[in-house]
Amino acid sequence: MGYSEDFQKLLRRRNAQTNASHLLPHLKPGLQVLDLGCGPGTISMGLAQAVAPGEVHGVDIEASQIALAQAAASSGGHSNAVFQAGDATALAFPDHTFDIVHCHAVLMHIPDTRAVLAEIIRVLKPGGILSSRDLIADSSFFEPDMGDLGSAWTTFSALLKANGGHPQMGKELKHLFHEAGFSDVTASASFEAYSTPEDIEFLHHFVVNWFFSPDTVKAATQYGLASQEQFDHWLSLLDEWKALPGAFGTFAWGEAIGHRP
Repeated sequence: MGYSEDFQKLLRRRNAQTNASHLLPHLKPGLQVLDLGCGPGTISMGLAQAVAPGEVHGVDIEASQIALAQAAASSGGHSNAVFQAGDATALAFPDHTFDIVHCHAVLMHIPDTRAVLAEIIRVLKPGGILSSRDLIADSSFFEPDMGDLGSAWTTFSALLKANGGHPQMGKELKHLFHEAGFSDVTASASFEAYSTPEDIEFLHHFVVNWFFSPDTVKAATQYGLASQEQFDHWLSLLDEWKALPGAFGTFAWGEAIGHRP
């Protein structure tokens, strides 16, 4: 997805109360938590507050995001939150280190899902919990559809898949957790809704500056997923959608929690 300023604005809207609400009842003081793919740490801060004096270790492959997370922890007084750059398929932690592993919009971007789950099992303590929340692209929407604006979601899914990602990961989590050896797996789903005028303005701005950016359009056209003319048409429809008083949009998410045997 990149690390543009517009994408950073989307990440800054996320927090533990909104984006990890399915996990919060499982947290208690003293637990050791790994926040895998922590990004700028906006969710990590809430996790750290919930488990203090336990620790949250945030890991992200992008060093610039680790710097942002460290700054957020320092300014927020979260001394129990520490961050480091790392690879989800080769974690720099001993076996059986963590009580909880949390990841948000992470498994959907990693080509080798099974390798990541095996590494998570390795660093989890027996009885530890894995929590993941990932996109269900097919269930995300703009409403009203404005003709074929919904086909832009299809192209986004194809682009993510062409890059090795998994655009429907949110609805696949329960099966994958069972397949990896987790037990007592529970699954749920939720929507990230954009309805207020401020939300619609934000979503429109984000989509225009990410999905319709030159880099994204170039990648999609090179893969043969859409033409420049299609992108121009979708952009026109998106502008019309924004102007409607009934404009409504959502990202659909699937969540799963599993226990390590």
